[in-house]
Amino acid sequence: MTTNKPKKSCFKIGPISAEFIGDSISKHQSKTTIGAHNIFLGQVRADVIDGENVAAIEYSAYEDMAEQSFYEIREAAFAKYDLSCLHIYHSLGLVKTGEICLFVFVSAPRRKVVYEALEFLVEEIKEKAPIFGKEILEDETYSWKKNT
Repeated sequence: MTTNKPKKSCFKIGPISAEFIGDSISKHQSKTTIGAHNIFLGQVRADVIDGENVAAIEYSAYEDMAEQSFYEIREAAFAKYDLSCLHIYHSLGLVKTGEICLFVFVSAPRRKVVYEALEFLVEEIKEKAPIFGKEILEDETYSWKKNT
């Protein structure tokens, strides 16, 4: 495993706001070699577990390990696809149903590659990043989320 330190944290405390997402996208308008962007927004679902609705997910992580995973996933995507930019943000702490917990943003000169890269990235994040979700039910009990 490489030990390169990411430049900035990929974690946001609480939900990822629409303003943050919009600002992230607007910052790329000056990069005129980009021809396509694609985003994935993971939203907390109101699943039903044992007859109770999920009200929120409380995310925790082995942060240093997760940052390293994000770095390695990012580098693998750049090696595999012709990308201009790539950003990964994940929530820590409490995120209520309907709120955004994962924001993945890719940019490239051409459109086809952003679709392929985004699917690769989301699957790799779900499989490899040591992030854990405690699903808080409406009755205040909880269960640990399984990534699917």
